[in-house]
Amino acid sequence: MTQLEISYQSEPKLLTNTFEVLDDSNKNGIQCRWLGRLTHAQASFGFHFNWEELENQGADRLTGYIIIKESTNSFQPQKTAVDITNTSITMMTPFSMTQPLKYVFSFEYSLTPHFNRPKKICYDELFVPSDMTDAVLVVEEKRIHVNKTFLSIHSDYFKVLFSNNFKEGSLSEIEINDISYDDFGLLCSSFFPNPQFPNDGTVEKLLELGRRFLLSSVIRIVEYHLIHGSKIGIPKMIWLADEYKMEKLLEKCIREMDSSEKAKQLRESEEFEKLSDATMSKLCRRLAALL
Repeated sequence: MTQLEISYQSEPKLLTNTFEVLDDSNKNGIQCRWLGRLTHAQASFGFHFNWEELENQGADRLTGYIIIKESTNSFQPQKTAVDITNTSITMMTPFSMTQPLKYVFSFEYSLTPHFNRPKKICYDELFVPSDMTDAVLVVEEKRIHVNKTFLSIHSDYFKVLFSNNFKEGSLSEIEINDISYDDFGLLCSSFFPNPQFPNDGTVEKLLELGRRFLLSSVIRIVEYHLIHGSKIGIPKMIWLADEYKMEKLLEKCIREMDSSEKAKQLRESEEFEKLSDATMSKLCRRLAALL
């Protein structure tokens, strides 16, 4: 499984005879440090990637390309295909120097994360009929045996659904649309007996479904994981807290916004523009307190 490619382009940098950091970037879970040096007739570049955030979400490799350009076009841009399974790439870019010049370089990358396809869990055992079940839900034409009272205690959605005053409450089988069987199994497995705990790869889906089916307990379970066990980056964590009204998580994230570097990372993230005015205001007050 892949997701959309992640692209980045650096500012032009002057190359010297000292091997030094030319650029540090952080884009959608990919941190990249670009180093370079000019010696005699060749330029040497190194790239160090840290994509632990994506790895924690299930990514096991990045594929794509890196392009190095020289601003005066003394030589053609060099494009290198990459298949990254570790955190370091070294590139050598030879070219002829006919005279001592100052060379200015830039680079760009386009990388696509590839995610491990998780082992498919069979949820059938959760939904077998027993002397405790008294209702049948139908998801993707599969019959799911449940207990009305148990679901109603956890979910206002099901409380209304099973109400005698609601049309579906009198049906022998109730169809649930716009959800896959696996997603419904994932949701139920998080609060049924012997629950499966959320991880960074399932939190967003659980939050989406928890909100749809009015399962506040699921949102609280996910919030606990995000506070105590998650390695998701702060920008996405703040957006999740804001979007799904997880106040404890939001307070924790705002406390951790304690440097201009973190503020810049948030400002450049795709989640920044999605934040509510209320959360923007809290962030502004936090950053103002640091001045």
